[in-house]
Amino acid sequence: MPKKPNIEFQQSSGNVFADMGLEDAKELEARGLIGVHLVRLLKAKNMPQKDIAAMLHMKPAEVSHLFNGHFSRFSTDKLLSLLAALEQKVTIHISPRKQGEPFQAIAFT
Repeated sequence: MPKKPNIEFQQSSGNVFADMGLEDAKELEARGLIGVHLVRLLKAKNMPQKDIAAMLHMKPAEVSHLFNGHFSRFSTDKLLSLLAALEQKVTIHISPRKQGEPFQAIAFT
């Protein structure tokens, strides 16, 4: 029987960008979570990307970037404005952080 390779594992912090050592990991994670939700909403419309671009007053290439997960091309504000254009309510809740909690959390309903 062939010998199994010795594989090392590392516990994740919960933020893949932080695990990669990126300085702006929290911002990248937030944009990623918002972007994925935005793309899900857009895909549920079952519209061609060119029609989505017209609806959101964007260039078709920008919609393509969204659908391909290139969220770092968009600011958080831009992603939030796109959610507003889709009639989505965005609530920002600020509260004291308890020990062990992340500094930011994004939830979708």
